[in-house]
Order: sequence, then C-alpha cells, then structure tokens
Amino acid sequence: MNWFSLSLQLNRFPIRKAKNALEEIKNIPEAEYSGYVEQKKKEIVTYHLKNNIFYRNFFGSKKYTSWEEVPVMQKADLQRPLEERFSKGFDSKNSYVGKTSGSSGHPFIFAKDRFCHALSWAEFNDRYQWYGIDLDRSVQARFYGIPLDKIGYFKERIKDRFGFRYRFPIFDLSDAKMEEFLEEFKKKNFDYINGYTSSIVLFGKFLQKKNLVLKEICPKLRLCIVTSEMFFEEDKILLEKVFGVPVVNEYGASELGLLAFQNPQDEWILNSETMFVEILNKEGKAVPAGEEGRIVITSLYNKAHPFIRYDIGDTGALTENSSAKNPVLKSLLGRTNDVAVLPSGKVVPGLTFYYVTKSIIENDGLIKEFIVQQTEPGAFRIVYVSEKELQPEKKQKIEEAMVTYLEEGLEVEFEHKKTLNRSKRGKLKQFESLF
Repeated sequence: MNWFSLSLQLNRFPIRKAKNALEEIKNIPEAEYSGYVEQKKKEIVTYHLKNNIFYRNFFGSKKYTSWEEVPVMQKADLQRPLEERFSKGFDSKNSYVGKTSGSSGHPFIFAKDRFCHALSWAEFNDRYQWYGIDLDRSVQARFYGIPLDKIGYFKERIKDRFGFRYRFPIFDLSDAKMEEFLEEFKKKNFDYINGYTSSIVLFGKFLQKKNLVLKEICPKLRLCIVTSEMFFEEDKILLEKVFGVPVVNEYGASELGLLAFQNPQDEWILNSETMFVEILNKEGKAVPAGEEGRIVITSLYNKAHPFIRYDIGDTGALTENSSAKNPVLKSLLGRTNDVAVLPSGKVVPGLTFYYVTKSIIENDGLIKEFIVQQTEPGAFRIVYVSEKELQPEKKQKIEEAMVTYLEEGLEVEFEHKKTLNRSKRGKLKQFESLF
C-alpha cells in the first residue's frame, strides 16, 4: 500500500497528477527547455498580476514587458496578514498553509495551492529515488523537532505514521539520549536518515566516540540526507565513515519546497522543473555563472500565493557548465547554526529555536526580525525588531516557550532594536553563540 501518496490524495493534494506532470516536464528536450521556462515565467507573472491584488500593488503601475524589470521580492515584503496575499479564489481552506522557520530572522506565514504542494512532494520523491528511496515504502529515521502542544504533536505523529517515519526529537542531544537513539537503530529497519545537519553530526560524533559503524547495527540503512543547515566537507567525511552509507545534502525552503539535491556524482542539482533560480548582484542584475550572488527563486506553479523573484536570503553561485534544464549549484553560503548549551550541560542545535519562534510568529507581523544570542551557558539574549517594544505578557510567553522546548533555569533578556546588524553578505543568523 502506498500510504504516503494515499494520505496526500485523501487530503486533496493531487499527487498522482503531480507525478505525471513532473514526468512530462522531465521529458522536455534540452533544446526546448529554455522555451518552457520562459513560458512558465511569463504565465506566473501574468496570472498574479491579474488575480492577486497584493502582487499587483507590489509590482506597481507599469506593465510587464521584460523579466529583468520584475521587482525582486524580499521576505519583509510578505510580513503582512496572509489574507491580504491570497490570489483570487484561494484561501486557507483550499490551500496548504505553513509558517517559515524564521531561520533568516524573517518569519512569515505562506500558502501554496494544492497542486503546487503535491508537486513539491513529487520532486522530493523523484530525487530520493536516485538512491533507491521511495517515500511510499522506505522507512525514515527523522532527526527533527516536534511541536509540544497536544494538537501539533498529534498531527506530526499522524504524518510520521503515514510517511513511514520514526522521529528522534532533537531537543535533547545528550549522550544518554544518543544511547536511546542507538537502541532504536538496533530494533528498527531504517532505510535512510533525514534531518537537521547539526543534530545528525552530533549523533555521528557520538558514534565515533564509541567506535561504531551504524550500518553494521542497522544493515538496511542505505542513505543519510542532511538539510536546513550548512554542511561542511569534514562533516561529510565523518558521517560517511560512522554511518557506512552515502551522505547527501538537501537544500530547500518550507515556503517553496525542494531547491537543490546532491546526485550520486556529488553535483548539487537545482530544481529546474518547478522553480526558476537566479543568482543576482546587489543591483538585481544576473551575475555570470561561477560568480557569487543572491539566490533568487521563482515558484513557477504556485497560484495561491506569489513567490516571484523571491530573495530567499542565501548567497551562492552556479557552475560554469549549468544549463536551463540542468542548473548546478556550485556553492551555498549561510545557514550555519551553532549549538546551544543549557544550564544542565545538555546541548541542542540552534534550529531548536525554530520551535520556539513558532510561538512568537503571529499573522499580524508584529516581530519583523529577530536573532537569538547565547551570551554564556544557559543565558540567552533575544534581539528583535518591531515598531513597539514587546509587552511583558508577550515576553513571558516567549520565556515559557523556551522552558517548554529547552529546560528550566534559563536566563533570558530582551533587546528591542529598530534594525539589526547584518553580516558582510547581508545574512542574518537566527542563532549564534557568543562565548
């Protein structure tokens, strides 16, 4: 039984239609591919100019004449109630609605129409099959967080059940917890690992200390996929040694879907079927292949909500031999998260704050930007940008969330700013350790 696809179909996400559409796109000859992309770019801009008041106002009074004149969209442009950003005929009842992690310091709520969301899953499944992984059958060891409120927790567990996933929550990565993880690998026939880079690397270092190779413990294991954070070559060498399987890097964004995935030849293949990826300079002009610039994405199929020339907040470069049908990411900069140290000595990855920020993201866009800094073990500073200083009850809510997801005894201070200092590359880190 194809449980994962069935669950999508039952939730009215047309995965069969999406898989068929993806195959048709993949079969477009190289010589005709640039024409396909140009057609889809024009179609999506024209659609949103006609059907989306928010995008029409954002675009301005001028008419669409050339792609280079289409304005680049920043995350801050989307920090307004979602109801103002829906296209005509779409709402939260007939669309997929989610929240960004805020890993770049710009949290907001987004929407995808059902077909677009199904296409995202079709893309993931297509790439995973490069390594013999099938979302309908392969069992995943999932190194992710999980909401701790009852409704959110229950929903994730249900999705895990239908997605053939066993979740290893990352809120406690002590050696004692790692021992528990190891026992699960002894008992369960996992096909692959998927999760946050820093959490998986910590598990790898735990195995290294014990001089263990995970595939010898879990013989069915065939792949590890790391995502959401920077992945360095030394980490890849470590993990492939202690896991005994290939380790590949996945680059994605919750509001868009899959952006790039490493193939068996270690090429980082960009998603050219449903996305158009540009590398732009500070002036918004495309840079030559091989040169670094801002990664700007256009979702070619999302009719519910515009993501057109959307600056994702990362910096990268294309390889010199990239083509319209086969664009290859040469480098990706940013998305590095440090490890947080709690009063008990427990360590957690910086992306744990993704689940804390869920409690402070509101549809009114009150908090525009934020970073979390660890000033010393167990002590944190939340630096945020908003029109007005947070009320005491709001600060208390954030502190309570940190206790829920981390532990008691934390020292938390708040710093209100009008703007945040950025790195030389214009990137914000959601979490950074200062000691």
